[in-house]
Amino acid sequence: MEVKQLSPELSILEEAKAYVRNISRFKNEDWVRYGAWMATITSLFIGISIFLAVGTLMKVHYPGYVWFIPGGTLLFVLALSFDDIGHRTLYKAELKAGEGHVHKMIIVTAVTSVMALCFCYEHGETFSTPAVALIALSFFYSMVDEALHWHRYLSRGLDRIEMWSHFFAILGHVLMISCWWHWYSQGYPGVVETLKAFPH
Repeated sequence: MEVKQLSPELSILEEAKAYVRNISRFKNEDWVRYGAWMATITSLFIGISIFLAVGTLMKVHYPGYVWFIPGGTLLFVLALSFDDIGHRTLYKAELKAGEGHVHKMIIVTAVTSVMALCFCYEHGETFSTPAVALIALSFFYSMVDEALHWHRYLSRGLDRIEMWSHFFAILGHVLMISCWWHWYSQGYPGVVETLKAFPH
């Protein structure tokens, strides 16, 4: 059964509920891919949150901007939990036509940029430049993705839920990765003290 775009006459709340109900159209493959993607990005939020929570329990002081890392990550996760429903129902054909490849490029560059920033803790001279390059590429491909979406909006009509999902996903990603870069650039304050709680 074809999935139609939502009526512009719906309120934003009604539209969000209708958007989420599309999850009932998931096939087994969609559930596997959706679950794997949500688990991947949620694990980043859980990991950094546990690390900072352990440090806080040890009376480690972190600069205020550090808390935007888990905060931005959580915003990113929540936004994409909505957005990916549309990807696997409303816009499945568009993803196959090209958007899906752009998403893969965003995922590869975004994930490896976080990995590079982690490696910067001990090997900053080696990984700092690749980290900047990967962050820049993840932003670039996010803008390419936005351009594809806006082309679709102009030709087929506005989808407010997808639009706002993308806004909050990009906002969360920018907050998370920019604050993470600043944390590294300041020498990762609080990390040495926190690592004492973990076995080497």
